[in-house]
Amino acid sequence: MTLDQFRPLADRALEPFVVLAKRLGLSPDAVSVVAFSLAGGAGGAFYVAGDQPMLYAVGAVLVFANGWLDLVDGALARELAVASAGGDFLDHVLDRYADILMLVGLAAGVGRYDLGLAAVTGVLMTSYLGTQAQAVDLDRVYGGLLGRADRLALIGLVAAVAAVVSQSVQGLTVIGWLLVVFAIVGHLTALQRFYYSMQALE
Repeated sequence: MTLDQFRPLADRALEPFVVLAKRLGLSPDAVSVVAFSLAGGAGGAFYVAGDQPMLYAVGAVLVFANGWLDLVDGALARELAVASAGGDFLDHVLDRYADILMLVGLAAGVGRYDLGLAAVTGVLMTSYLGTQAQAVDLDRVYGGLLGRADRLALIGLVAAVAAVVSQSVQGLTVIGWLLVVFAIVGHLTALQRFYYSMQALE
C-alpha cells in the first residue's frame, strides 16, 4: 500500500493553496518550478548537514514543501482548466531531477556514493516503469511497494530524525539505512510494476 492512493483525500486539503496560487497569479508550471527549487534546496541542505546535522531538519521541511506543491500544481491546472500534456511532461521531468538532487545530497552528506548510486537507480527505475506502462497503452502505474509520495514522506521523516540522532548501526547512520531501503525497495517496486504491466499486456 502506498500513499499515492490517498491523493483524493489530499486534494480536498489543497483548496486554500490553490486559491492562494490563483491570487498570486502563478501558473501550474510556475508552481512545478518552485517545487523543484525547494527539492534542490533540500539536496543542498542534506549535503551540508553531514557537518551540521540540524540542517537535516531544514531539508525535511523543504522536502515536505516540495511534496505538497507537487500536488498543488496538478490541482491548480485542473482548477484553471489548463491541464496539458506539456505541463504533465514538465512536472515529471522536474520530479525526476528533484529525486536525484535529494538522494545525491543525502548520499554526499554521509559520503556513501555507492549507496547513493543504488538508491538513485532504484528510484529512477520505479518512476520509469510507472510511465513506460503508459507508453505501451496501459494506465500509468503508481502502485507498488514504494511510490513517490512514500519516498518523500520517508526522506522527510528520516531527515528529521537525523537532525537529532547521529548514532550508527552496523556502520550506517539513519541516512545510510534510508539509502539502503531506497536501493532495495526501489528496485523491487520497479520489478513489481514491470510484472503487473507484463500481466496486463498478455
